Amino acid sequence: MSKIQEIFAAVEAGKSKDVAALVQAALDEKIAPLSILNDGMIAAMGVVGDKFQKEEIFIPEMLVAARAMQKGVAVLKPFLADDASASIGKAIIGTVSGDLHDIGKNLVCMMLESAGFEVTDLGVDAPKEKFTEAVEADDKIILVACSALLTTTMPAMKDTVAALNASPARKNFKIIVGGAPITEDFCKEIGADAYAPDAGSAAKVAKTLV
Repeated sequence: MSKIQEIFAAVEAGKSKDVAALVQAALDEKIAPLSILNDGMIAAMGVVGDKFQKEEIFIPEMLVAARAMQKGVAVLKPFLADDASASIGKAIIGTVSGDLHDIGKNLVCMMLESAGFEVTDLGVDAPKEKFTEAVEADDKIILVACSALLTTTMPAMKDTVAALNASPARKNFKIIVGGAPITEDFCKEIGADAYAPDAGSAAKVAKTLV
């Protein structure tokens, strides 16, 4: 088994300590950092996301795999710092105003990072102004992810998307929405670009947008 295959297997299995050591070993063998990232870790998280969608694994297993990848990325980061192609682009994510749920958001955040996005987390109970100020302050943001876990906060998501659609920076980014009460129809109704039914599919959908 090659080092890349070992890294892939360790990330998929959520073996944090092994991943960090294997990434270091791969670097010592002069394997390209981008290959370690893309072919080893991001590819493994793609498989993890697919398994989650098929309900072959659940949130705890996906969290463990994402944390294992983060350990590997921490080792790899200094070697990727000068390589812009290591990042797909910048994204922001937040749970909309009035909603304090963060487990789903945090999971999507990790999956987006695992897919190669540079993610800024706006946190929970984020007013629409926080989203618009973020995209207008940085024209490199290409993705905005809005989460709502309560039916009562769906109007806040609608308002947030309306504010983002009215922003002068709108041409720079795509909007993806999700959360327990959110549907494909609601996504279309409020003018978002895409809907993700769960964290496993969020990164995959996001990559098709950008």
